[in-house]
Amino acid sequence: MKATFSRWGAKALLAVLWCLHWLPLPVLASVGRGLGTLLYRLGGSRRRIGRRNLQLCMPDMPPAEREALLREHFALLGRSLLERGVLWWASPERLRRLIHVEGEVSFAQDHAGAVMWLVPHFLALDVAGVASQLFQKRWVASIYQRQSNPTLDAAMRHGRLRFGGGEVFSRHGEGALPLVRSIKRGAVFFNLPDMDFGLRDAAFVPFFGVDAATLLAPARMAKSLKMTVQPVVAEFLPGGQGYRVRFLPPWRAYPSGDELADTRHINAWIEDEVRQMPAQYLWVHRRFKTRPPGEPRLY
Repeated sequence: MKATFSRWGAKALLAVLWCLHWLPLPVLASVGRGLGTLLYRLGGSRRRIGRRNLQLCMPDMPPAEREALLREHFALLGRSLLERGVLWWASPERLRRLIHVEGEVSFAQDHAGAVMWLVPHFLALDVAGVASQLFQKRWVASIYQRQSNPTLDAAMRHGRLRFGGGEVFSRHGEGALPLVRSIKRGAVFFNLPDMDFGLRDAAFVPFFGVDAATLLAPARMAKSLKMTVQPVVAEFLPGGQGYRVRFLPPWRAYPSGDELADTRHINAWIEDEVRQMPAQYLWVHRRFKTRPPGEPRLY
């Protein structure tokens, strides 16, 4: 009975998202912000995680300002959930009108060698995934977190791959080898470098001055596969005006050969981007879950 309810619940949720995606984006953005306000009030666990992350990363900010920032974060989180339907079902023409790309968009397709896009966990991250298929022609490969609900998992995979310009591999399924093969065949690696997956293939690297278990894979892969690294950042524009995806200049001196220093460089760059739009970063993830030996838990 539980599995049946879960399956039908997922289908109902997807039906709601499909219906809402027809709304003009300013209207949908307003509805999404309302949902985010509700999530702030009801989501005690995620609210506490976000509040703790902001305390750790922005200790000098007055508590009232941090709380206002957290509220705005939840409003944008609501947007990101509802506007997923736009990304999954809107026409390519509509998406091209809504997504504003800036910078060196065609670098990957014009570059002869292997390319890694570094895409941090800002709330509009999936917009970057759509832009990577709509505004350039090179094949894209990425790793994703498989959803426990198979109906939602299938919808997510279909939504992310519907333009036929890429492939995704499950973090706990296929492993790294198929991804490496895809990169060697010419795919751009759409890499999300800033989540806590424990200490396997990771090291403690400061993030806003707090030791964070950080994957060493970006530095290692860039070195071993001779990849050029290009940062990419996606963001919501205010008032439902659309989205901006910035394809920033490739890092010419990266990797340096020192994987720990290269990983510190990634975290420092993400910090700079977070300071530009702090409400849009994914604060409800337990970024500091894994602790060095002997240190107390932070959550």
